[in-house]
Amino acid sequence: MEHPITTLTLPSPAKINRFLHIVGKKENGYHLLETLFQFINVFDTIEFSPNIDDCIRISPQIDDLPVSDNLIFKAAELLRPYRSEPNLGVDIILTKRLPMGAGIGGGSSNAATTLLALNHLWQCNLSPDKLASIGLSLGADVPIFIHGKSAFAEGVGEILTFVEPKTPIYLLVKPNAHVNTGQIFTDKRLTRDTSTIKMSHVLTLDGHNDCLDVVRALYPEVNEAYLWLKKQGDVKLTGTGACLFIEFKHIKDAERVKQELPKKWQAWICNGCNTSLTHQVLDQWIAKNGN
Repeated sequence: MEHPITTLTLPSPAKINRFLHIVGKKENGYHLLETLFQFINVFDTIEFSPNIDDCIRISPQIDDLPVSDNLIFKAAELLRPYRSEPNLGVDIILTKRLPMGAGIGGGSSNAATTLLALNHLWQCNLSPDKLASIGLSLGADVPIFIHGKSAFAEGVGEILTFVEPKTPIYLLVKPNAHVNTGQIFTDKRLTRDTSTIKMSHVLTLDGHNDCLDVVRALYPEVNEAYLWLKKQGDVKLTGTGACLFIEFKHIKDAERVKQELPKKWQAWICNGCNTSLTHQVLDQWIAKNGN
């Protein structure tokens, strides 16, 4: 059958970890954690245009990242067996704004956005749980982006309980560093014995990030930014990356601090979002186009 060629353009948003506690380590080396994920309205944009020549093409190519290692390509490859027609491919244009190595989930978000988009464009008709299961092989954070709701995560990050935390204004700051997650999790200074918390405390806990001190010790640029921002408020690290954030009640306060920031650091003023922008736009597209 002839497949309709419909372009779908989706935002691929970042996330922050409002806290990240390492509570143990499994025999296979994976760390047990507790974290509170929340989306923010800072995002890449990805345009998907189906083709009928069975090719997956991504442009522009990211420097120092072979296409075969791109999580967008890997996600599309994983959906190939589920296509409604065997000759379906896709042309993908990525507008990249989210820095890599920042701890804000850019690669995982891109992978999840690809799975969500192609599930519709290729008429795979897979459930969110099935997509999340597929996405987990690409990264522990991919399922949260598939489901598109703020969540408390346990285990290695795969056990999700959806929650509705407050949605404040954040100042997000990216120092000049690309943090290697593997390096953080293998560092002997990383504590792995933080006490577990009760579900009833998730939204009221003023938690911390157990990776902060290790990242500061290994990356002087992050430490410099942390010490500068600490004078402005309660500064936290997100994920196992380089980005730091402060929560504000009033946007004018966030704007003041951003204006005073050293120009060598990237910075965004953004809002917490309990529903991913990907899902908001995709739901509108489905309502208009069906499937």
